[in-house]
Amino acid sequence: MLKNNKSGGSVQAASSDFYRRMFKMVLPIIIQNLLSAAVQSADVVMLNYVGQSSISAVSLASNYGSILFMIFYGLGTGATILCAQYYGKRDMRAIQVVQGIALRFSMGISVAFAALAMFAPQLMMRLFTNDPELISIGASYLRCVSIAYICWGVTEVYLAVLRSIGKVTISTVLNVMAFSLNVVLNAVFIFGLFGAPKLGAMGVAVATSASRLIELSVCFVVSAMSDDIKLDFRYLFAKNKPLFSDFVKLSLPALGNDIVWSVGFAMYSVILGHLGSDAVAANSLVVVVRNFGTILCFGMASAGGILIGNIIGENKMEEAREGAKKVMKLTVITGAIGGLIVLASIPLMMRFASFSGQALVYLRNMLLINTYYVMGGAVNTTLIAGVFRAGGDSRFGFICDTIDMWVYAVPLGFFAAFVLKLPVMWVYFLLCTDEFVKWPWVIRHYLSGKWLKNITRDDLFAGEEEDA
Repeated sequence: MLKNNKSGGSVQAASSDFYRRMFKMVLPIIIQNLLSAAVQSADVVMLNYVGQSSISAVSLASNYGSILFMIFYGLGTGATILCAQYYGKRDMRAIQVVQGIALRFSMGISVAFAALAMFAPQLMMRLFTNDPELISIGASYLRCVSIAYICWGVTEVYLAVLRSIGKVTISTVLNVMAFSLNVVLNAVFIFGLFGAPKLGAMGVAVATSASRLIELSVCFVVSAMSDDIKLDFRYLFAKNKPLFSDFVKLSLPALGNDIVWSVGFAMYSVILGHLGSDAVAANSLVVVVRNFGTILCFGMASAGGILIGNIIGENKMEEAREGAKKVMKLTVITGAIGGLIVLASIPLMMRFASFSGQALVYLRNMLLINTYYVMGGAVNTTLIAGVFRAGGDSRFGFICDTIDMWVYAVPLGFFAAFVLKLPVMWVYFLLCTDEFVKWPWVIRHYLSGKWLKNITRDDLFAGEEEDA
């Protein structure tokens, strides 16, 4: 009996320690996500006073930033998976090499996106809309924000690595600085405050690029003061075949997963963009509200994934499995809270939006749909992007989201909108079934435990490094 009590006490202590570490990590991430959503809200609030066309154009053009961010998130995920587990082993050199490998990919992709935005912005906008006014406004926005794309290629990877080794506070402070500066500069350049030019929608791009440039500069300062992980571009050329192979094996499915999902989600905007500016304007506000609704659950997913990865790196597999159960419980709770946040926002949004009558009808109905859609996204994001990837399984999410988005959701949306010519809200409702369709497969994979793997290697740097 005494032995059982000790065992029960040990389990309880381990559980308490997990929650303590979890909440210590999740709070800065939630603050970071909150500020990110606040910046998007500030864009919409300020552009609301410029006009509906500005909101719609910036909303459509921002899809490219979202796609690029998801690419960086996928690369950062590959780095995070490896770095979190190697941090569990306290192998800092391996972490530094992984960061260099991730930067090779992210910087190349960011330069390619920036070149397109600088030299072919009208073509990029025509993929989303055929409205000449929206194309003109959006093209100006894209050309200016191309500078921010290059900065993101460096900062997102560096901050992902910092988070993976538990330095979430540093990452959050840097983002707080960038986001706060972004909001202030938005006001300055949108409305022409303090003698600055009044740029309207273009002011959002100027503010974004300026704040990201400053954030990158501060990253170099933080790196110079760091005792362990530095933003050292010499590691771009570091050669270690096992680490390169592991990074590609983990990152490419994660990157493919995020690209498939983000481009597919951007197709929703393409569909809505061809159904009228009222639908686009309403959806631009809905996205902002939904982002606020998912802050808690996505923060749990991110923190939980990092913590589970650290535990797996320590080779405590059963503890990692139990940790995943705890993260899922927290996700369901925070997903429900997120739905209530969206529901509570409806009266405020209806009073705030300076839309036409039809756009207001769309806005109300879209928000109602998102009161439950938040839960679908919360569960899938936690498992696919958090738990599974922490265990070294990024392939399942890639296959699952490819089928879900490109075999089911996107074709269904185009068919409903342009073949059946259903009303806008029916099209939107059908698009928002995507998260729930994949629940049976995602939950089944979670229960199987096949995602749980220790992917670290020993003696990585014994002997000469091989060519990557």
